[in-house]
Amino acid sequence: MSAIGIALRVAHLGAGLALVGIFALSLLAGRSDKPTVRAWHDRLRRITLGLAAFVLLSGLAVLGYQLTVVTGHSVAILESSAWLRLLGQTQFGTVWLLRHALLLLMAALVLLREQDEERPDWLAWRLEAWLLAVLGTGAAAWAGHAVGVNPASAVPALVNALHLVCVGLWLGALPPLALLCAAASGEAGADARPFAVLAARRFSAWALVVMLAIIATGIWNTWNEAGDPGSLLGTRYGHLVLLKSALLAPVLALAAWNRRRFLPHLGGDAATVGRPAMRGLARFIGLEALVGLAILVVAGTLAVTPPGRHETPLWPFSFRLAPEVTWSLPGVKTQVMIGAQIVLIGILAVIAGILVRRWRPLLLAGAAIALVAGLQQALPPLAVDAYPTTYLRPAVPYTAASVAHGGALFTASCAACHGSTGRGDGPAAAGLPRRVADLTAPHTNDHTAGDMFWWLTHGFAPAMPGFGDQLSVEDRWDLINFTRALSAAEQARSLTPIAEPGRSRLTAPDFTFATGPAQSNLKIYRGRQPVLLVLFTLPHSLPRVHQLARAYGDLQAFNTAVIAVPMGGSDRVLTRLGPSPPVFFPVATEGAADIVATYGLFRRTLTPAGILPDPPLPPHMEFLIDRSGYLRARWIPGASGPGWLDIKALLAELQALNQESVAAAPADEHVH
Repeated sequence: MSAIGIALRVAHLGAGLALVGIFALSLLAGRSDKPTVRAWHDRLRRITLGLAAFVLLSGLAVLGYQLTVVTGHSVAILESSAWLRLLGQTQFGTVWLLRHALLLLMAALVLLREQDEERPDWLAWRLEAWLLAVLGTGAAAWAGHAVGVNPASAVPALVNALHLVCVGLWLGALPPLALLCAAASGEAGADARPFAVLAARRFSAWALVVMLAIIATGIWNTWNEAGDPGSLLGTRYGHLVLLKSALLAPVLALAAWNRRRFLPHLGGDAATVGRPAMRGLARFIGLEALVGLAILVVAGTLAVTPPGRHETPLWPFSFRLAPEVTWSLPGVKTQVMIGAQIVLIGILAVIAGILVRRWRPLLLAGAAIALVAGLQQALPPLAVDAYPTTYLRPAVPYTAASVAHGGALFTASCAACHGSTGRGDGPAAAGLPRRVADLTAPHTNDHTAGDMFWWLTHGFAPAMPGFGDQLSVEDRWDLINFTRALSAAEQARSLTPIAEPGRSRLTAPDFTFATGPAQSNLKIYRGRQPVLLVLFTLPHSLPRVHQLARAYGDLQAFNTAVIAVPMGGSDRVLTRLGPSPPVFFPVATEGAADIVATYGLFRRTLTPAGILPDPPLPPHMEFLIDRSGYLRARWIPGASGPGWLDIKALLAELQALNQESVAAAPADEHVH
């Protein structure tokens, strides 16, 4: 978006925030019969009328500019049908109509207010106008990043709305407070000085709570819209967030200075202490408002910048902190604990320096040394190598088609060194100067998908070549998906017919399949139903498929979807299953090869036959996938007792899965 669009949004948002703050400060300060205070309230009323008109006109300008952005040409402003489509067929338009209806009501209330000589009247119209301004300003959150990042939940929008309102309560209240202090700092405004002193002290306590809410909601919004350190440090969105946070530091410094330097002296002798302190407070409140305006400009730019979750991050450092990877390494716990103790000493020294004035410089200097030394001791053991693509998000989802294609690429390009099963035992591995990595080992998950993408693209010294010139971006992601599936298959060896709640969760690769002309995929069942995935071979599996067909009504009663996938080819599979009993669950007639190639990786068990690096593919396998999209149980006939041969045993597992809540972090369609 151009600078004009950003300027329009900042001006519109700033006017709305100012209305929230003006009404809030007016209510916080209260009413008074003093002429200077009455004049101040009248001035605020005139300002609110001007701001109300401005916020409505600027909102119309923002809508027009958005129309040119959506349509791609400026002449759309002259087309009434384009305006109607934007207002009636987009969320931006719906939210715009709601917000401006509320703001129009607020403007009418201010303009047509009745006499407010009585306290109830004075309080009522200001409170009503403030509520309308709060609702009109906070509703903007439903047209911003909070909804775009997580449209299924109302929480992000509510938190963002609270953030906007709190900013208005702080930033919007600063200019009218500065006007009050300036008016009370002169001899002509002496009648208003007690009122201004009380208002300033009330605002100081109020602003402390509001600022804590701004910081808390800002951190929450940042994490929701960035998602990881890579997006915070490696995207334009993250850089703007960091700039916004940096501008908050002088605001807090100015606020602390005002509380310490001016606030205690406002009630002092008028000529020598009180009025000078009031003038100083007015000037510094003005400075705080200017810094707040700079923050608002950055926030307006953030509003039109794609959130970090939607951008490709470029990590700027050669390392990253990964305690989940390094914590179990020898000596790491000891070094971190020693460093943590030194940091704790530094924190105690900071507290002592704040409390003890006499030794403050020495204590703070010692605290700085202790903090730096402690962090130097504690952080390096937690660091691992990182690359510009470390936090790169996979461009290809974790699907059966991707894994199967990645397996073919692995056989052609990687198996010579890594071995056909990824264990690092390929024929070319013996002559290499460094042991080839075992891709089935748990350490595979210690690296991000972006790390692997870097190695595949640029190579890994001293022996692994780069494939950036040989494989497309999609091919490299397919290889990474296959590598992740190899590692997951090793963990899946412990799967049994019992879905144990405490077992580590393995993401079930998504897949697409067709039954006749109808096409579907695994992901559509997520959040709704457990899935029984049946890989079968005819005629070996015919009795079992018929058993499931007869029990299909019971399975449906337990909210279960059944997907059957032939392992021996799908030619005439429905005919070969026979007409009786009728098979009502879907049987894949297309897409079976990719599903079998992927889920066949999960055939290894803890039995003597399953310990083999590449055991034969069983003629029949069944998997239970829970509503969150995780592989939870597996039955291979003949490998682990009776399993689900008795349908009642299968129904018991399904009942247990249905009683579980859907995971707060459902299985991701991308590997990480």
